[in-house]
Amino acid sequence: MKRPLIIAHRGASAYAPENTMASFLKAIDMKSDGIELDVHMTKDKALVVCHDERVDRTTNGKGFIKDFSLNEIKSLDAGSWFGSEFKGERILELEEVINLIKDSNMMLNIELKNAPILYEGIEEKVIDIISSYKMEDRVIISSFNHYSLIQVKRINPRIKTGALYMAGLVEPWVYAKSIKADALHPLFYNLLVPEFVKGCFENGIMLNPFTVDDERYIAAIINLKVNGIITNYPDRAIKIRDNLGGV
Repeated sequence: MKRPLIIAHRGASAYAPENTMASFLKAIDMKSDGIELDVHMTKDKALVVCHDERVDRTTNGKGFIKDFSLNEIKSLDAGSWFGSEFKGERILELEEVINLIKDSNMMLNIELKNAPILYEGIEEKVIDIISSYKMEDRVIISSFNHYSLIQVKRINPRIKTGALYMAGLVEPWVYAKSIKADALHPLFYNLLVPEFVKGCFENGIMLNPFTVDDERYIAAIINLKVNGIITNYPDRAIKIRDNLGGV
């Protein structure tokens, strides 16, 4: 059986505050094959790791990331909302996460959060950092903004891209090829249509579904021989995968 990569969604975010060092370290401890994270840009053009366009949900601050400087955003507590033991966790710069995993074999899924707020030049800045660490072959850039994915391919065709979407599209591999995407990152329910998986693989399109947390679905999707599984519970997915076998 093909062995899918287990990709920790915002780190091991079921166990630690999402997109923080605590969450990424826990994903590493659980022997995840990769990390997925989200990138926005501050008003002074720093690339920071956070899911929402606002800091309200996951920090003690309020407002849009685009209106903070890097120093201001670094002063926020990004851990206490999850649990008192995580007080003092900070919003990270993208480069801090790359430094964390650069000497490992882990892959990195960078989601560009380039909508509804548009960050001019975010694609170039992310690619510059990837290239400076020579990590082009260990990164896949995903986004719900598929214009950003087209721009990534224009800048550096070597970097893999994955189109995020949630709708039940017909023949999505045709669309993926039209934007030169290497992979589709669908909401996992889409994989329950047999024609979908068969068509993608026959057309050379990788599948990395999100966010697969229920043990029954994890097992079912592993049996579909997808390329990767994006999950908040990497330990759970690794255990199921290894029990099912594979190479």
